Amino acid sequence: MEKVIVIDFGGQYNQLVARRVRECGVYCEIYSYRTPLDKIREMDPKGIILTGGPNSVYEEGAATCGRELFEMGIPVLGLCYGAQLMMHIMGGKVERAANREYGKTSTEVDIKSLLFKGIPEKSIVWMSHFDYISKLAPGFKSVAHTTSAPVAAAENADAGLYAIQFHPEVLHTQYGKEVLFNYVRNICGCIGDWEMGSFVDRTVAELKEKIGDGRVLLALSGGVDSSVAAGLLSRAVGKQLTCVFVDHGLLRKDEGDQVEAVFGEKGNFDLNFIRVNAAERYYGKLAGVTEPEKKRKIIGEEFIRVFEEEAKKIGAVDYLAQGTIYPDVVESGLGGESAVIKSHHNVGGLPDFVDFKEIVEPLRDLFKDEVREAGRRLGIPEELVSRQPFPGPGLGIRIIGEVTADKVRIVQDADAIYREEVDRAFNEYAASHGGESAPWKPDQYFAALTNMRSVGVMGDERTYDYAIALRAVRTVDFMTAESAQIPWNVLQRVTTRIVNEVRGVNRVLYDLTGKPPGTIEME
Repeated sequence: MEKVIVIDFGGQYNQLVARRVRECGVYCEIYSYRTPLDKIREMDPKGIILTGGPNSVYEEGAATCGRELFEMGIPVLGLCYGAQLMMHIMGGKVERAANREYGKTSTEVDIKSLLFKGIPEKSIVWMSHFDYISKLAPGFKSVAHTTSAPVAAAENADAGLYAIQFHPEVLHTQYGKEVLFNYVRNICGCIGDWEMGSFVDRTVAELKEKIGDGRVLLALSGGVDSSVAAGLLSRAVGKQLTCVFVDHGLLRKDEGDQVEAVFGEKGNFDLNFIRVNAAERYYGKLAGVTEPEKKRKIIGEEFIRVFEEEAKKIGAVDYLAQGTIYPDVVESGLGGESAVIKSHHNVGGLPDFVDFKEIVEPLRDLFKDEVREAGRRLGIPEELVSRQPFPGPGLGIRIIGEVTADKVRIVQDADAIYREEVDRAFNEYAASHGGESAPWKPDQYFAALTNMRSVGVMGDERTYDYAIALRAVRTVDFMTAESAQIPWNVLQRVTTRIVNEVRGVNRVLYDLTGKPPGTIEME
């Protein structure tokens, strides 16, 4: 399978670059700039992309690479810091700019460059840099510029070297995907053999061969990753797979029943499904606990205890399966070096007490959007495949203060109403705009229960009830986020329904805090 590699110099968009390349039908992996050149040669990549980074290339100790990387005969594309590094190493000059160029910027490109094939001469790109390329390296020519940057892109086509000062991987760059497509398909010559259908078939075949007649145990959380892992393993080994679903009572409304409907006896998957209803056990452990980190620790440890009890009943297994995905692998690189991987355990500590021979991670090469697509190929229902991100501790960290069964009921009901009304608003907008997605559509939205109670009036009676906080954010990578501007009429509809339908709530608030200074979750 053809491959393009991304060399990470500490940029915040390294995973996004790899995702965009994969969207072009080309498999892509991320490696640290410390990766030895011999290892890069062994991988035989069709192309190499250098990411952005937080430093200046001329500073002492700045992340760098050897000139040999650009002389391997493999096309290299430098982005932002990567572009400046290419110029710096190849004999050009990079200097501090008088003014930082940041944000959406009008850019003019040379449409004769293969990099900009089929792209308008003028468009908007996303810039983020203090330094600029003040002198081109020998053999390079400028193929794009802005009013502030004489070199917004440069190339030495004969040597297969391309440098872009802006970020084509972010959505703010109008034709960014087309630029990356031109690089991997037209310059690197990739045919585009990476797609989910072939991934599913290949992975199922590999799992069959690896596992043979062995037994597999999987902790099924009901989230997207573990569900798709279960689907792949079920197709590969059927009843040799046992899935343990620990329902801690902190899931969204009706979610436990939905998981059982998909993977239980009446579902469409051939596997052994064990559901442990442990809600009361969790509520007992959480009684009187208000500190967020202590709640997280209790919820995580109790999961281990419950899973341990079930694992002992099952006995020895050959493989422990986990829903580890590629971002987990990248983020678990030692010393910032994604080429060095340590085992990433979705549930910390499981290998210490489960009797197994080896860990199986069938999704470790996939990004989240690819996991969702694989799930669709496996026939997992859309409501599960497209489910929003959900924290491991569940509603335990969407309830400020002590967790009780009544508080869980309140936040479940309020959250269900909120998601239902926002989804309805999406559909109404799409129906009236020719299928177009609403510009305010958040990437994650949920209701949380504050620990604040206030006086209200309902009917002729005075109330003293809780306030629900609604959260909705737009984000690319969940590292930073901004509050979504949900239409006022939608928020009014949600508020009216929650106050009228959810017993114990008399006030609804909308959280406008971005990340930073806040976090996406409440605790």
